[in-house]
Amino acid sequence: MTVNKINFTPFPLLETERLTLRQLSLEDANEIFRLRSDKSVNKFLDRPIAKTIDDANQFINKINDSIAKNELIYWAITFKNHPKLIGTICLWNISEDRTKAEIGFELLPDHQGKGIMREVLPIVIKFGFEIMKLDFIEGEVDPNNLTSIKLMEKNGFISHKRLQNTVIYSLQNP
Repeated sequence: MTVNKINFTPFPLLETERLTLRQLSLEDANEIFRLRSDKSVNKFLDRPIAKTIDDANQFINKINDSIAKNELIYWAITFKNHPKLIGTICLWNISEDRTKAEIGFELLPDHQGKGIMREVLPIVIKFGFEIMKLDFIEGEVDPNNLTSIKLMEKNGFISHKRLQNTVIYSLQNP
């Protein structure tokens, strides 16, 4: 079995017409804290709620360490004309043979419903298939998270497996 070599150094900066996807930094701690402590953002996510700004700093350091080890890729989403983080998107949980990864994304409530994820999801999928050479990208979604389900289906993801509290969506590299 050949293992895909994945290297996230230098960090892959991505851009769309109005957005930049850049590396997370400690300057993003306030926004990461807001994302990871906001009840509406975390409603469908199974993760511990951030309780302090230190939780956010530790999370940022953990993410950047994992990127340095080529274990995952995690972007801060910002507007091109404004460097403040408004959300994140990542490819993580990369399979041992490097052929499959899971996608995850979140936006601060003020920026939801404005087409931001609709704009960034295709370039992250393209990165996963063309640069990382993935065969599959999967997304695990709470069956009640209709907004994320609709977004994934619009991008070609197909419901693959239903578990007790989650549905696994899968997209195959064309």
